[in-house]
Amino acid sequence: MVSVCFYFQVHQPERLRKYSVFDIGNNSNYFDEQKNKEIIRKVARKCYLPTNNLLLRLIKKHKGRFKVSFSISGVALEQFEKYAPEVIYSFRQLARTGCVEFLNETYYHSLAFLFDKEEFKEQVLMHKKKIKDLFGQEPKAFRNTELIYNNELASFVQSLGYKTILAEGADHILGWRSPNYVYTPKTANKMKLLLKNYKLSDDVAFRFSNKGWEEYPLTVDKYAQWVSAANGNGYVVNLFMDYETFGEHQWEDTGIFEFLEHLPSEILKHPDNDFVTVSEASSRYPVVAELDIHNFVSWADIERDLSAWLGNSLQNAAANELYKIGRLVKETNDPKLLNDWRKLTTSDHFYYMCIKWFSDGDVHKYFNPYETPYEGFIAFMNVLNDIVIRIRELKQKKKQSNAESYTLNSETSSSSHSFISDTPSTHLFNINTHLNAEQSKGTSDTTHFSNQES
Repeated sequence: MVSVCFYFQVHQPERLRKYSVFDIGNNSNYFDEQKNKEIIRKVARKCYLPTNNLLLRLIKKHKGRFKVSFSISGVALEQFEKYAPEVIYSFRQLARTGCVEFLNETYYHSLAFLFDKEEFKEQVLMHKKKIKDLFGQEPKAFRNTELIYNNELASFVQSLGYKTILAEGADHILGWRSPNYVYTPKTANKMKLLLKNYKLSDDVAFRFSNKGWEEYPLTVDKYAQWVSAANGNGYVVNLFMDYETFGEHQWEDTGIFEFLEHLPSEILKHPDNDFVTVSEASSRYPVVAELDIHNFVSWADIERDLSAWLGNSLQNAAANELYKIGRLVKETNDPKLLNDWRKLTTSDHFYYMCIKWFSDGDVHKYFNPYETPYEGFIAFMNVLNDIVIRIRELKQKKKQSNAESYTLNSETSSSSHSFISDTPSTHLFNINTHLNAEQSKGTSDTTHFSNQES
């Protein structure tokens, strides 16, 4: 028999406004609330609400035989609560069916594992609590941001108590193997590894409305035959995709909703087919082999690596400076500053700085608030400079407050060095140095990043 495992990623970042150099030190309102509200309301209307309603009908129609899994980022959930609470209600309706599983990820949909593992852990625990509070589930399965994965991540996530982890079934990590089996990480043999069947997933997510595709139009019976072909050649077909596929990436007039509505019935016509959640697939099927994956793999772009976020000097400069000041932000014990900083860790901010073109260019323009990657970099670094000023001001206020409790001599001794000069990472960043260097090259760099432990 073969099981179909639908997993949908739901995420919307809090996009920055076009934060200029004149805002630094004068305005710490970084996020474009109006734009974020418009996007959330638009995608709720086009995708989240109609697709959730359709899934609910399908679960009832098939009496629990149809099942799906979701991972919803914390920043998306916050915006739903603020701008579209009916979306939260519709996901709760799905949760109550018992046929929907919610996975764990980083709360801010961040790249934190690459830079600060303690921050990564904190964001995972924040997300875990949010899912429990909203949907009454305690996730047992984990997916990292953009399916970024390697051996080290698997080992770390296993130490947090998770039993299942997801990754991209990229050809260069599978070789001759099939993504339609269950694997285990080389470094975490108590954990199950489920791999995306990217060919069948992308047929829906990217090629469904492409009239130049040789298989266009994609009909339900054709697709069900492709899925059923895994019988005897696999255990589970993992169809992992962005939830915005339905109604946003693929508009309603493409027939995407009709396709989804009729797909379960067609797949279930085969007596050996069924649907499972991520954890059900993990517990039902045995491990067939270990996978030893040293280099990071992701589900982004044709390279399936980190280059979508850390592929040029602008992205690397922005990410490194962001995480350098993270420790100092936490030392302030200021909740508002910490929340603002954490929203900057969202991977989309670096995605908008991507300079790759060709087949991936249009993907990087999706809901991108900037005309060019350079504008995205400038706005981001301007915000970081304002955060540096806020850190300095909070430190100075703390010193002034402490001075009231100490003698003049002790106060003079404790403030003999300035906060900023003691900490190189809190100097204001020279944006033009990085910008001019990248623009003069004309091509993107090899990926570099810090892998810092707190």
